[in-house]
Amino acid sequence: MKFFLSFFLAAFTSAVALAQTNTLDHYLDIGKNNSPLLKDLKNQVLLSQLDSLKLRAGLKAQVSGNGGALFAPVISGYGYAGSITNFQTLDAIISVNKTLIGKQNLNSQLAAIGLQRDSIFNISKISELDLKKAITSQYIAAYGSLQQLIFSQEVVTLLTKEDDLLKKLTRSNVYRQSDYLTFLVTMKQQELLLTQARGQYKNDYTTLNYISGIADTSMIELTDPALEKSQIPEVSNSVFFKKYLLDSLRLLNNRKLVDFSYRPKANVFADGGYNTDFNNQLYKNFGTSFGFNLTVPIYDGGQRKLQYKRLSLEEETRENYKTFFNIQYRQQIAQLKQQISESNNLLNQIEDQIKYSETLIKVDTKLLETGDLRIADLVLAINNYLSIKNLKTTTIINKLQLINQLNYWNR
Repeated sequence: MKFFLSFFLAAFTSAVALAQTNTLDHYLDIGKNNSPLLKDLKNQVLLSQLDSLKLRAGLKAQVSGNGGALFAPVISGYGYAGSITNFQTLDAIISVNKTLIGKQNLNSQLAAIGLQRDSIFNISKISELDLKKAITSQYIAAYGSLQQLIFSQEVVTLLTKEDDLLKKLTRSNVYRQSDYLTFLVTMKQQELLLTQARGQYKNDYTTLNYISGIADTSMIELTDPALEKSQIPEVSNSVFFKKYLLDSLRLLNNRKLVDFSYRPKANVFADGGYNTDFNNQLYKNFGTSFGFNLTVPIYDGGQRKLQYKRLSLEEETRENYKTFFNIQYRQQIAQLKQQISESNNLLNQIEDQIKYSETLIKVDTKLLETGDLRIADLVLAINNYLSIKNLKTTTIINKLQLINQLNYWNR
């Protein structure tokens, strides 16, 4: 009972030392809000919306005002030829120009912008998952270090209490001085491990703050991340698979844009205003003009076929990546689920081993009080208990990391 009481007191002491707590969601929310990459991608989505509006605006009638004046004096017969310069001119004209484009062509150009926006939005989702995975992974590492720190503190507290008892028994010649030194070496080793565990937790906790964009070096206790396996969607519904779908739509749309680029292009224009050379009846020089331009592609040296070939190669590359991703996705999900199952089986075995170790230490503690126990046996029992407890902590942390990797694919 003394053994378990010591552990309870040590745990209470550790909890008091780290009274403040933070959760995993706390760091995920802060990390998401602080991420410059996510903010950048959000702005890129907004910029693509502006590009769509800009395209529509550019296809409306473009109105511009132009004005100018010219005076070319001829002095004593020297100067520019008047038949060219008209000696002096003045113009003030408003021009209207509009490019004519078919509805299908316009829709294809808008689709290109829309697909770019969807791709950026999809990248934003994946980047958010990457950030979540990184923060969660570091949170789990820091939480594992904290558990090691708490356990090391518990062990040192226990050994310190046993040290007081053993000193008395050694002074009473129940145990030899060498037996006590054997125990003392074990206790000092655990004190060193405690110092190491404290430094490791501080380092892992600081790294967690760094990844989350938090400027804070204080020590705060982390709560259990309480991760559970999420339902993994079919590969065709995965946000990672959507990239290949968007690339396919983009290549199909690019083929349409190539076709439209070889169709005749036309634009109409008109202008009106005042244009005079000051030679006669200035008030009659108000006027207008209008017309149209037409461009018909005839021969491009085979560039159209080369563009088709390029798009076909890009589609072949996309298909290869999609097939490879499909295989990897299914294999990785199956592997992670298998590893999690193996971790659960190992934890069940560890729990049984811990019960045996605790029972052995309880018996050894009673024998120690009566002087019927070899110190070497007590040290061996304690080391075995420490090893199995450390293995449990390591296995739990590994399991949480595996769940984190599995949950990464849940969108």
